[in-house]
Amino acid sequence: MKDGSNNKFSLKNSLDVLVAFGVIGIVLMIIVPLPKGVLDVLLALNITLSVVIILLTMFTTEVLQFSVFPTMLLITTLFRLALNISSTRLILSQADAGHVIDAFGSFVVSNNYIVGIIIFLIITIIQFVVITNGAGRVAEVSARFTLDAMPGKQMSIDADLNAGLIDENTAKIRRKKLQMEADFYGAMDGASKFVKGDAIAGIIITLINIIGGIIIGMVIMGMPGSKAVETYIRLTIGDGLVSQIPALLISTASGILVTRSGSDENFGNLLTKQLSAFPVVIAIASTILFFFALIPGMPTGVFLICSIAFGAGAYLLYKDEKKQIIKDLESEQAEIIETEKREPENVLNLISVEPMEIEIGYGLIPLADESSGGDLLERISSVRRQCAIEMGIVVQPIRIRDNLQLKTNEYVIKIRGTVVASGELMPHMLLCMDPANGEVDMQGIRGIEPAFGLPALWINKDQREDAEIKGLTVVDPTTVMVTHLTETIKNHSYELLGRQEVKLLVDTVKEKYSAVVEELIPELMTIGELQKVLQSLLKEKVPIKDLVTIMESLADNARNTKDLELLTEYVRFSLARTICNPLVDEDRCITVATLTPDIEELISNNLQKSLSGTFPAIDPDTTGRILNSIKSTVEGTYFNDNIPVILVSPKIRPAFKRLIEMVFPSIMVLSLNEIPNDVEIKTEGVVAL
Repeated sequence: MKDGSNNKFSLKNSLDVLVAFGVIGIVLMIIVPLPKGVLDVLLALNITLSVVIILLTMFTTEVLQFSVFPTMLLITTLFRLALNISSTRLILSQADAGHVIDAFGSFVVSNNYIVGIIIFLIITIIQFVVITNGAGRVAEVSARFTLDAMPGKQMSIDADLNAGLIDENTAKIRRKKLQMEADFYGAMDGASKFVKGDAIAGIIITLINIIGGIIIGMVIMGMPGSKAVETYIRLTIGDGLVSQIPALLISTASGILVTRSGSDENFGNLLTKQLSAFPVVIAIASTILFFFALIPGMPTGVFLICSIAFGAGAYLLYKDEKKQIIKDLESEQAEIIETEKREPENVLNLISVEPMEIEIGYGLIPLADESSGGDLLERISSVRRQCAIEMGIVVQPIRIRDNLQLKTNEYVIKIRGTVVASGELMPHMLLCMDPANGEVDMQGIRGIEPAFGLPALWINKDQREDAEIKGLTVVDPTTVMVTHLTETIKNHSYELLGRQEVKLLVDTVKEKYSAVVEELIPELMTIGELQKVLQSLLKEKVPIKDLVTIMESLADNARNTKDLELLTEYVRFSLARTICNPLVDEDRCITVATLTPDIEELISNNLQKSLSGTFPAIDPDTTGRILNSIKSTVEGTYFNDNIPVILVSPKIRPAFKRLIEMVFPSIMVLSLNEIPNDVEIKTEGVVAL
């Protein structure tokens, strides 16, 4: 059993059926004669409909809110023509077309037929020549520009969708809206032709009514000539006005609709807001009208009234504008206060990523506070200078900030927002260590030296002298942190070397050695490729201070190969003395461990290229045996300054370094080409399978 509510009549749901019957009825009006009473009702309906349409165009905020307008323009034009035919039939057959036409004719003509004809012609010409032509031209241009802009707008929608700014459903709605807008302007371009045809048809129908009516009145109805002229001109002018006034309103509505600019406000709001936006303009207009009132012969009263009215309007608008400014300032100030209460600092500063920063706990703040005698900031500046001298890198200013989430005496070192090192200090104590890595026999708090991971002891300041007498190394907390920072920078220097830093280094070299820079960049290499080479050197603790030699080596070899790994090896050959100098003893001798020929051959025969460089494709079991042999060899060999060095052939050096760097990051891997001729090689260990 169906719900009874579904059978109830709904006007809103039945309007489409009524519209369909209405369109068919308009066509039948052309054929079927209408009584005068029905014609009066339909003429009044036509005028009302035109008023509703022009009001709708004033209150819409975008053209698609009235997208049915082109079709409606066709229907209303057909409706007017059908009314013209019906009224013409009554005028010619009965010399009477109802009260509406008679009232319009009598009111406008006022016993002066020439004036009535002229007014009718003026209204028709205004509609045909001015409004309809202008609206049609605007619709034509808008349609053309809308179609031309469609590909760009569609690409913009696709870009927003790909960027995640909108979802798929929103993208579909925007595409559909864009298509509907193009269809609307195209339809308006064609629909404007209906109005032109309607205006021409109105003039022709008027001539037919006047000439045909006078002939019919005098010949068939036997009216006197003056009576026939009076009757048919009055009725014809009334009929023309009843048709052309709604046509003029709808033509104006079409012009308003197609000339709308993009805005979220309706026509009335925009008009009043923009005309009253500058009170000074209205005040100037008031002054000009006042001077017109003073000119002899001018209507003083009219201009004076207008001047006073405009002046009063300018004064009121100025007061409103001043109040609005004060209100906006108060609102802005309140918003700032509210924002400051809600956000104690700029959020953008919190999400920005620093190249390098140190976060300290609450208890370590005195180390950075110069007013409390802290010298951490000055010591960090010295670290940056030291890194520039030793490694040749430019370390950007290191930011220090407190972090209440850390432990009281804890600190962390971050690179680009990620923690890479951390430690804990006792700010009012001293850290002492045994240089021989032995146990410290003193009272204190056991700890670990954070830079090298050595066992250490935190002692009171009054124990310093006793510790130094025992041969222990004693350092203050700031020195511990600074040493840790220095080692962290050296270990991660390749991460700190960005393109901007490389550009600064290149610009510095260019001031004195412009020839090599201009030859290399950008003809042979880009800044990014140079950055990759310098990062590879820093990753293996090779200083890049001698940037001129590095760039000259690259300029010599970059024409023959674009392999950055091979170019890096060429640079290492050029920096042989720089690389070996820290490893050579006073007798110009370097202590190394070597590989057996079978390991050299095994690695050489299994080299594999990848995007990250060359790797030896060796099975895990063999790799484990090689790493175990390296461990035993390094532990049983005494190297200069305790820096283990393995000497290999140039062909396998990069691959062998990648093989062992995860397990033995501190072992230096050199090739035979990287040792100068005047340096003696002393082999103290051999890595074998």
